[in-house]
Amino acid sequence: MEIVKKTTPPTGLRRRLWRLPIRLYRMGLGPLLGRRIMLLTHIGRVSGERRQAVIEVIEHDEHGYVAASGFGPRADWYQNVMKAPDVTIQVGGRTLQVLATPLHADEGAQLMARYAPRHPAAARQLCKIMGYAVDGSVEDYREVGRHIPFVRFTPRGNRPPGT
Repeated sequence: MEIVKKTTPPTGLRRRLWRLPIRLYRMGLGPLLGRRIMLLTHIGRVSGERRQAVIEVIEHDEHGYVAASGFGPRADWYQNVMKAPDVTIQVGGRTLQVLATPLHADEGAQLMARYAPRHPAAARQLCKIMGYAVDGSVEDYREVGRHIPFVRFTPRGNRPPGT
């Protein structure tokens, strides 16, 4: 793993394109995006107002959904959920009240090591967004995973995700 650039969130037209899936969710077309894209509704840490972001689901299981902050710990959504972790997610047609919890770097390393072989193009793109050059090895992805902030979104109800 090599750090090749410092990342910044998109601005201008790129930001509008990046946020396009939010409009799809608002139009009721979220299920078209499948189970790998979630709509996160959270509270702004400064404004106190409702905010939304669309992020990729890295993994989901009986414990919840996991997402990575592709723009690092400075991403607005990440900082917001760290301050106010009671949030809502929508994955496909399901809406869940969840609790956002940051994951330890070691768990992030294991997640990235599992994710990369399942979704090689997306893993390369995530690394590129984060400013890392990887050689494609599981060890390289594991090392990147130690540096990416991962968040687990655990349902506050009794039903596990995917049911």
